[in-house]
Amino acid sequence: MTEQGIVVVGGGIAGLALALSLHQRGIACDVYESVPQVKELGVGITLLPHGMRELSALGVQPQLEAVGIENLESVFFNRFGQFIYREPRGRHAGYPLPEIGIHRGKLHRILYEAALERLGPGRIHTGHRCSGMTQDEAGATVHFTDAAGAQLPPVHARVVVACDGIHSALRKQHYPQDKVAFAGINTWRGVTRHKPILTGKSYMRVGSIRTGKMVIYPIVDNIDGQGMQLINWMAEIEGSSEQMNDWNQGGKADDFISIFKDWTFDWLDVPALIRNADQILEYPMVDKDPIPQWTFGRLTLMGDAAHPMYPRGSNGSAQALIDARTLATELAGQSDPLAALAAYEAQRREATAKVVLTNRSQPPDLINIRVEELSGDKPYRHIDDLISQDELRQLSDNYKKIAGFSLEAVKA
Repeated sequence: MTEQGIVVVGGGIAGLALALSLHQRGIACDVYESVPQVKELGVGITLLPHGMRELSALGVQPQLEAVGIENLESVFFNRFGQFIYREPRGRHAGYPLPEIGIHRGKLHRILYEAALERLGPGRIHTGHRCSGMTQDEAGATVHFTDAAGAQLPPVHARVVVACDGIHSALRKQHYPQDKVAFAGINTWRGVTRHKPILTGKSYMRVGSIRTGKMVIYPIVDNIDGQGMQLINWMAEIEGSSEQMNDWNQGGKADDFISIFKDWTFDWLDVPALIRNADQILEYPMVDKDPIPQWTFGRLTLMGDAAHPMYPRGSNGSAQALIDARTLATELAGQSDPLAALAAYEAQRREATAKVVLTNRSQPPDLINIRVEELSGDKPYRHIDDLISQDELRQLSDNYKKIAGFSLEAVKA
């Protein structure tokens, strides 16, 4: 049996950020990741300023800016392509840090390579799927299997941090009836090579989940040497089917494109964007109800294992990064690791629960929903006939405050 201090179960964004944060504070750990080989998988992700604050502190901001696209603005439209609201983002809104659209696989690779370099390859263990753990006063024992399901040697640790995602095996041990909450919203995500849209640095929300919604933003610039960008998009629809979409399953445009068949605007042909996708994946829009406890003796939960939330507002990764820094700081500052786990939970559990619930009830696209209600879901002469820009700005600012990335919060 291998003897270790801190075992991080899961080598995704949360697990790698925790490993890097601990290393900065002079604390050793080992990361166990289920996949045999780390590859650049997935589609796009937006790194908000409070997420970038954490990544900058980990020393990877230059690498991220080199491969992502800095957002200039966020723009809202109705499903008829009519303008609703625009606001500057990141540095352009006065934040000390940028807001960046990036391929999720590239973010993961940058964190993974940094962890390999700083911790050493002997500390990163791939091909280890966690099947459970036991613990006593002497320590914790974590059990793993390989990709084929064969048992691997167990690992003994003082502390175990579950960063193994929404389907966490370690969370399941303490919440055996744990299930995802599906509210009838299915999503499809894709990436398409396309000429720059609007400014070429615009994050766009079009329509609403009630009648069909698209989130669209660029993640790779000049992908072909001819000025084309790789555009990330997510299509959402509420109540289109009682059946929940699968996870990371290859999606088909024909399953949902009818919702957007008339979305041909003077600034974008949405059906063509969908049809020309390099890749389409389907996902359910799910989260989990906040739980009353994250820490169980020598085990604590982090990231999606602790607080899976709707992929709205680009906030899941940011909250995981804040988790990582908070726990690393507590472990560095306290001689008793169990007290550090408890202090981490005390700071983060209720804060993230508020974000989970806000993403359900008052997401960033509440702006679109509100305008749809005011207009009777019909085209309008001008947005000012329905609602003022100040009122729309207030809706946007309220979400930022709850999610923790108001300008004041990030500057502080």
